[in-house]
Amino acid sequence: MRAGGWVVLCLVAGCATTAPSLSPREKAQVLMQRGDAKEAVPILEELHARAPSDFEVARALAEAHVRAGSAELLLERLKTTDTAVSHYMQGLVLFARAADATRPAIAQFEAAVALEPDAGELHHRLGVALLESERYEQARAPLARAIELRPRELSWRLPMAKVLYRLGDTRGAVAALQLVVAGGPSPQDVKMARALMGQIADPFGAFPQSARGTLEQGIQWLQVADVPQQAIVSFEEILHDYPDLAVVHALLGLAYQRIDDAGRAVDELKRAIELSPDDGKAHLYLGELYLSHQRPRQAREELERALQLNPLLDDAYVRLGDLALERRDYVGAKQLFEALVHLQPDAAWAHGKLALVYQLDGDWPAADRELHAVVDKEPDNAEFLLRLGVLHTERFTRAKSADERKSASAEAAKWLAKVLEKQPENALASRALETVNAR
Repeated sequence: MRAGGWVVLCLVAGCATTAPSLSPREKAQVLMQRGDAKEAVPILEELHARAPSDFEVARALAEAHVRAGSAELLLERLKTTDTAVSHYMQGLVLFARAADATRPAIAQFEAAVALEPDAGELHHRLGVALLESERYEQARAPLARAIELRPRELSWRLPMAKVLYRLGDTRGAVAALQLVVAGGPSPQDVKMARALMGQIADPFGAFPQSARGTLEQGIQWLQVADVPQQAIVSFEEILHDYPDLAVVHALLGLAYQRIDDAGRAVDELKRAIELSPDDGKAHLYLGELYLSHQRPRQAREELERALQLNPLLDDAYVRLGDLALERRDYVGAKQLFEALVHLQPDAAWAHGKLALVYQLDGDWPAADRELHAVVDKEPDNAEFLLRLGVLHTERFTRAKSADERKSASAEAAKWLAKVLEKQPENALASRALETVNAR
């Protein structure tokens, strides 16, 4: 566990052991996480004095002053200095205010860019401020320059995706979102990316108002009442009057799939794709249908196409990851399940999928980390306690040194004992424990 995470945990739960020593920057981060911005300010002030050109420290200091209620004092002090960092911090403080402060913030960011034109962070903040003020065409250039200067900052593609969408370039926006997902987005980034993708791929945006009641009734029959035959009646009624509604063809395909009419289901889903070729969900549904009929090659093609069109389709990552595992393509499976974990960081099963890939590939520390991501939050999760025990039992059987066997044995025994406390009849845990105790 990183030092910052350890300290936050101890602050909440209380720890008897001595905490690892923290750097001043880590101390300030912990204080900010606790909501003690006033205590963080002097630490960040000292860091800023030592490294006045460090944008990360400057950003943290501006945020701390805003949270501590001392932003006005900071602004007055910054007005006396004409540097890129000074204008940058003023822009951050102003941007954190009410919406009517966006224009003054933009002016400060522009001044900062003029003084230090090769700093990607400054172009990024200027672009975001212009985006928030709905000046989309003007926002594109600074955001593009920021990406050019720091191409590895994949999270910066998110505001660019918003700009491109607003300017009518939906394919460019989707391509930017693909990079956001590939870059390990934060939960907040995922939330914003999902919202944007929901706007881009809204199948009901231009849906006829007169048919909405019948559509809702059909969806109710299909998804709630589980009476697909009645859903088919509703969807076909809509298509009689509006034969080119792609989303209704897709729903009709799902309904036919539910009654095991695969032929009609394929026809309807293909018709949906023909009418709306940029709809990733129709490709996802078709891929899942192919999977259910043991046609993995066709399924993989459709699922990959689904993610090209909509990189926020969680189920497509699951299906493709499972297919990669079947091919023993651990590299591909790892990439897919890593993306899935970032899209659903609180989902135990997503961490479980990724842990399995690591375990099959013999990466014990990584597998242990993913299983711990669940057990640390859910200490009574017997399934993951067992998986930790089995993981370290396997590590024990493959250990090449006495020290490694001893370490793996102790770790396995610890987790297996926890399982048996909860489930004394668990045969798998008992056998695994016998294995580590027998050698």
